[in-house]
Amino acid sequence: MIIFGTKGYLYSLAVLTLVCGRCGNPAAHTLRKRVTKFTLFFVPLFPVSTKYLTQCSFCGAEQRVTAEQAERMAAQGSGTR
Repeated sequence: MIIFGTKGYLYSLAVLTLVCGRCGNPAAHTLRKRVTKFTLFFVPLFPVSTKYLTQCSFCGAEQRVTAEQAERMAAQGSGTR
């Protein structure tokens, strides 16, 4: 018997202050990387998909961003410290 499946991992990359597209408030947004990995016998082997998201801390709305936008945002967030 072979046991396989997928498992999701969530990484926080940066915290940015942005104006939310849904509620319109300037609030902290968490930039996150969501990676889904293929598992075999509960051991993660390789990534199946990678998504980048920002989440508003005020209303909880999530917005998907591209990898290039996420890299720019992460560099911008780490430069303000």
